[in-house]
Amino acid sequence: MSADRRRGACPALSAPMQTGDGLLARLSPVSGGLSPNQLMGLCESAARHGNGIVEVTARGSMQFRGLGETSARRFAAEVDRLGIAVRSGVPVETGPLAGMDRSEIADPTPLAEALRQAIAGAGLAGKLGPKVSVVVDGGGAVSMDAIAADVRLTAERHGDGPLWQLAIAGDADSASPVATVPPDAALSIALDLLQQIAGLGIEARGRDLLSTQRFRTLRSMLPPSVLPDISPSRGEISGFGGVASLAAPPMDETNAAGPISPLEGEMSGRTEGGVLAVFQTLPTPYECVIPLTNSRLALPLALPFGSTDAASLIALAKAAAACGVADIRPAPNRSLLPICRSSEDAQALRAVAEDLGFVTDPSDPRIRIAACPGAPACASGHIPARKIAARLAPLLADLDTEFSLHVSGCAKGCARQAAADVTIVGDENGAGLVVNGTAGQKPVAYSSETDLPRMVRERLAATRAGPGRAATPADAGAFEREAR
Repeated sequence: MSADRRRGACPALSAPMQTGDGLLARLSPVSGGLSPNQLMGLCESAARHGNGIVEVTARGSMQFRGLGETSARRFAAEVDRLGIAVRSGVPVETGPLAGMDRSEIADPTPLAEALRQAIAGAGLAGKLGPKVSVVVDGGGAVSMDAIAADVRLTAERHGDGPLWQLAIAGDADSASPVATVPPDAALSIALDLLQQIAGLGIEARGRDLLSTQRFRTLRSMLPPSVLPDISPSRGEISGFGGVASLAAPPMDETNAAGPISPLEGEMSGRTEGGVLAVFQTLPTPYECVIPLTNSRLALPLALPFGSTDAASLIALAKAAAACGVADIRPAPNRSLLPICRSSEDAQALRAVAEDLGFVTDPSDPRIRIAACPGAPACASGHIPARKIAARLAPLLADLDTEFSLHVSGCAKGCARQAAADVTIVGDENGAGLVVNGTAGQKPVAYSSETDLPRMVRERLAATRAGPGRAATPADAGAFEREAR
């Protein structure tokens, strides 16, 4: 185990990444979930060997902060002793409820497992870059649409059975479609695409494949009904019985555009996008649960700002065990999905989770705030970002849900790369305020931590001047006047 890995690689359990608060290790259980006892043991180990901060990433992995070179090895050994098998190699991701969600179009687990085995058999793990990933989305209550990937396979309904749409480089909206095919063909095309990405070099990503001769040749050989530029809308593409040979000239042209980075920012606590999507995708209001097979129910719970402490998570796991929960699943959008036996058990656990500070309500204002660990957890932080965020959250309670607030410990802006309506950023001068910008921009004014609520409250008042009005660059002058 070494901390000297190049920045940008993924901080796996066996190869943690150096961050501002020590080494960070990430894991995804092979089974998709953890028993309450495993989660308790994991958190106890995280508190023993790290700083006790536990996060769930935007992609649904768990990560543990504040490890040291020696303690990271001990942490990994204790994970193994807990019987937690973790995924390694090229990530082939499915939804957290794959194979158990009654609303799925297709169970993605057989195709995903076949692809994992094919990747291993082809020896691609060492040939693909550390951030190359695959999403196999069977549909269902918890959407994978926002998860970017180099290769995407998405189930679509068809009269003769589900088909799989393949796409390259992006999330559900931005990826470039390739074909819509039966499962066997989807497996062979996906493997071929990954092999061609590997052929472009260890730094290559799916986007680099789009302008190559190899990719253009592949698209030209597919039946016209699946070409993205003339296909009907998603969900209406007709299938076909076979796929043309994938043999084609070698790829020797690469795209000059930079590669996508679907995992970028996770290790440093990025939270934009929030957890609201978990609740929005439910077929019923948030106080209800997601119906699963065998009369089970999944209860959506989200971590405030994507983070919690080991003690709170241990308390939640104990309550889950008392409610008969046998499986707790990390989920996209920084959430957890305990699998409950009944609605009574789910509501009892939800009450405990609410008392422990977890997000259980889509109107919770913390959903609209991005916040990194900040000081003192991170050595780069100048202000206690998450502490400030928690203090400011009540101010957003009756605002339009489109309003965004970003609290960053430093100018790197790890928790949110996009501009926010209001950004509070720490530097050597204290807490700076940016209007309609990012943490990397020059603040228009500075405030003490104690005066921040007043200044933010007055800025938020501007958003109430008209329906949905957010802060604008013109508000910068008001910031400056208040700061004088």
